[in-house]
Amino acid sequence: MTDKFDLSPLERAVQRLDEGLRRYEQDISDTQIRDGLIQRFEFTYEISHKILRKFLALASPSPDVIDDMLFPDLIRTGNEYGLLLGNWTDWKKYRECRGKTSHTYDEMIAIDVVQCIPVFLKEARFLLEQLQKRFGET
Repeated sequence: MTDKFDLSPLERAVQRLDEGLRRYEQDISDTQIRDGLIQRFEFTYEISHKILRKFLALASPSPDVIDDMLFPDLIRTGNEYGLLLGNWTDWKKYRECRGKTSHTYDEMIAIDVVQCIPVFLKEARFLLEQLQKRFGET
């Protein structure tokens, strides 16, 4: 695995999600900040699982198997490689929260999505740290 693996999109996404969460925690009544936080969760989630798939395809002797892998199997494989904190149950919850992001005009749904973010942020940070270790970037 000597190819250059660009972690900068995940690094920036994690940093922006962290920044958004800290801003939101200063004033949880600010719906504009909350909506921005949810959008940051949305793109961090997308980048996280795409970069996970890309790394596993690069690390695998059979990249096509990874490319065709269903999402639960992708998460299980990520766990086998020691890249994730959470298991499929955790990632299923993140995925459900991601699926709700287009309905955050509903106050209760928005609050539900925001409640996923602190734990997901730890997950995304862990994934980033593990990948940085693999590529000697820490």
